[in-house]
Amino acid sequence: MPFIPAITRRQLLARSFTITAGAAFACLPFPLLAEELATLDVAYAGSMSSLMEGPIKSSVARTLKIEFHGRGQGSSALAHLIAGGSLHPDVFIPVTPGPALTLLRAGKADSAQPIAHTEMVIAYSPKGRFSSRFDAAAKGKADLWKILLEPGLRFARTDPVIDPQGRNIIFTMMLAAKANKQTDLVEKILGPTINEKQIFSEPTMMSRLQSGEMDAASAYKIQPGPLNLPYVKLPADINLSSQDVHAKHPDVTLSVGGKSYTPEPLIYYVAVLKEAANAKGATAFVEWLKGDEGQAIFRKYNYDPPGDDSALHA
Repeated sequence: MPFIPAITRRQLLARSFTITAGAAFACLPFPLLAEELATLDVAYAGSMSSLMEGPIKSSVARTLKIEFHGRGQGSSALAHLIAGGSLHPDVFIPVTPGPALTLLRAGKADSAQPIAHTEMVIAYSPKGRFSSRFDAAAKGKADLWKILLEPGLRFARTDPVIDPQGRNIIFTMMLAAKANKQTDLVEKILGPTINEKQIFSEPTMMSRLQSGEMDAASAYKIQPGPLNLPYVKLPADINLSSQDVHAKHPDVTLSVGGKSYTPEPLIYYVAVLKEAANAKGATAFVEWLKGDEGQAIFRKYNYDPPGDDSALHA
């Protein structure tokens, strides 16, 4: 009889795992190879952290059998890292067209598709000494701008050089100044463009409101909810929700960090990188985000649908 080598317990378990894993991958809703589903690296706008690291991560693991590795940071900073070759994600999800166009112009992706929409709000601390007045403003019973002009009010925002939200709150204030005919509103509320007393990293701003360290902060509508923080909605003509915000306000510009910017609509885009290590997994993830399950999660967490927003192309 031919010699048959003994199979160790470890080898037997390894073979069993291979068979089981293969069967699981065969049941996936997308025709992907098992080895390509190991991990998916996603760089996303810092404002999406609670969504991405919570329901998106768990749902992708359950539905697509993908191990999601995320990195949340200011969209502009991420775009420059990717364009410069220092960061190599499979998928990029920025907010506003600018960072997406940075990647497209650098030849890193062919297109960026809209997947969600949001708007600017003013979040505030329920522990702050101005909380009752902000509550009244949220109900339309007090003037928000008068509250924000109060001496001693502590306001938080992000760095306009690296983060679109840091620029967006300035644009929001510019549009409010224009609407209210208060030319000095921006300077009185925000101080200089780079104001070290107000600028914090995006992931820490909401926690500073929770603790009462800050009284109010710039925010997208999607951010306060997961942390049970209250916020004041802003009028549609200043909250950057309009697709044609730049066309409506061609005279509004901001120069910071040696660059000039104009107001942009708050649209979240998704792009698959040309050099994605897991290209098939990235494509499946994008289709899932655009599909019923992904969009239902966006709605649940206060993201608005992309509507008729158009894709961006290189």
